Amino acid sequence: MKYNCLKCSLRLLLFIAIALVSTRHINAATVPTGFTDSLVITGLTNPTAMAFAPDGRIFVCEQGGTLRVIKNNALLPTPFLTVTVDSAGERGLLGIAFDPNFVSNQLVYVYYTVPTPAHNRVSRFIANGDVALAGSEVILMDLPNLSTATNHNAGAIHFGPDGDLYVAVGDNANGNNAQSFSTVLGKMLRITSSGAIPADNPFFNTTTGINRSIWALGLRNPFTFAFQPGTGRMFINNVGLSTWEEINDGIAGANYGWPICEGPCNPPNPNFTDPIFIYENTGVQCAITGGSFYNPDVVQFPSEFVGSYFFADFCGGWIHKLSLTNGVTVSDFASGISSPVDLKVSSDGFLYYLARGSGSVGRVSFTGGGGGGDTIAPTVSLTSPANGATVARRATITITATASDNVGVTRVEFLVDGALQCTDTTAPYSCNWKVPNTPNQSYQLSARAFDVASNAGLASIQVTAK
Repeated sequence: MKYNCLKCSLRLLLFIAIALVSTRHINAATVPTGFTDSLVITGLTNPTAMAFAPDGRIFVCEQGGTLRVIKNNALLPTPFLTVTVDSAGERGLLGIAFDPNFVSNQLVYVYYTVPTPAHNRVSRFIANGDVALAGSEVILMDLPNLSTATNHNAGAIHFGPDGDLYVAVGDNANGNNAQSFSTVLGKMLRITSSGAIPADNPFFNTTTGINRSIWALGLRNPFTFAFQPGTGRMFINNVGLSTWEEINDGIAGANYGWPICEGPCNPPNPNFTDPIFIYENTGVQCAITGGSFYNPDVVQFPSEFVGSYFFADFCGGWIHKLSLTNGVTVSDFASGISSPVDLKVSSDGFLYYLARGSGSVGRVSFTGGGGGGDTIAPTVSLTSPANGATVARRATITITATASDNVGVTRVEFLVDGALQCTDTTAPYSCNWKVPNTPNQSYQLSARAFDVASNAGLASIQVTAK
């Protein structure tokens, strides 16, 4: 975020003070007509980032080093893991991502600040149900030691469509870092899932060591970023100093100009890539935070929202929608959120937001369609095979499910590892699936039920082919 001056230092104190407020009275966000805001859970302490597991669980980073799990709309009392962190200022546990092959390998990745000497680290852990397997941490990357400045730490991590892990790193309150190829600070990095550096990184042949991981540069504090499902396009939310908040098009080898430029370069500079959108830092709105594309597996919002990009402002407490259909247009969407820090669109089409100030996760749904305002999702469960079952390779098995709804179930979709296999519109719901021949391979089987208002309920199990 931004704290290079007295005004910004006061914001840092506000950032910390809001997180320490003991009250948990949460007002609903104001959303457009036809949409409904609802509370998923509260009880989080200083949350910083969240991510959806393929089975629908939500993992939430708490700045103090605990990774929490939300399962079936309940916050589990036992953290998935706890790492020892330096949580001063903007340091701490800041990023979470799931391996693209999580269903089979159960790998979870985190970005956190190691205390002594203070530096950021990317590690991976093996999940064992709702907790990490003891002793499973593998350190993929240790970033350079930090200065005494505790801000501009970034920390978002996401896998790209190429299967590589992208890591957003702040400039550690030193703008010169952003333009220097002798440090990874102020950059977007790209590494493999095992921590290796891809040889096709744009500066691989002109840098050495860890600096070969540099994928793009000239960033101040890229607190969040997102990939668009289907296209793979990346948007980077770069927090400005005191003038402009930026959304940048993520391009390999791009230089976004910081600290030479904040916002579009004036006069234009061909060496730098200008943002695709900026908005003014007024103090009331001060730091661009969460961002997520609306391209879910199941479209629940009206069709005009598909392909839009949602982004939030920490101080403003709002979410706006950016559309690229006819140029770049931005409109208001939600307001009254207590210090939003992350946004995610779920596979079933809801928009989730992480509110640091209230220690909560909220969910926005569309209820203005043909369901007469119905907001209740169907209840669905897989009845066969059983969770954890062994299935025979090359056999054709029948997946069965039950589903019910207050209005009525319209269809049940069956998915294997997220890929649609078949759809059944009549109870009892079933789907025939031919098991692949790969030995000892785990698969996630899911049933997704819909009602007339396009509310969706999801249930998942895992089986192993022998």
